[in-house]
Amino acid sequence: MAKELNEDTGFNVSIKTLIGIGAAISTVIGMWFALQADIADAKELPKPEVGRMEFKMKDENIRQSIMNTEKNVEKLEERMIRMEDKIDRLR
Repeated sequence: MAKELNEDTGFNVSIKTLIGIGAAISTVIGMWFALQADIADAKELPKPEVGRMEFKMKDENIRQSIMNTEKNVEKLEERMIRMEDKIDRLR
């Protein structure tokens, strides 16, 4: 049978438990303030500039990816044409 909780119900908490709860709360509060300080520092940092070399490398990488994709599409198109021819022959 389940115990009923009411205003006369009591429970015991040890000193160790209270100290543990206090330590956990203080740790969370400390981490919160440290995080807020890190966020404030990050807001003050200058925004990184994209240099000419970095832009050029990214542009070349994107162009190379497009060319590779184009080659893959051409190969798939050739395979599709061959498959269509095989299907036509089977009919």
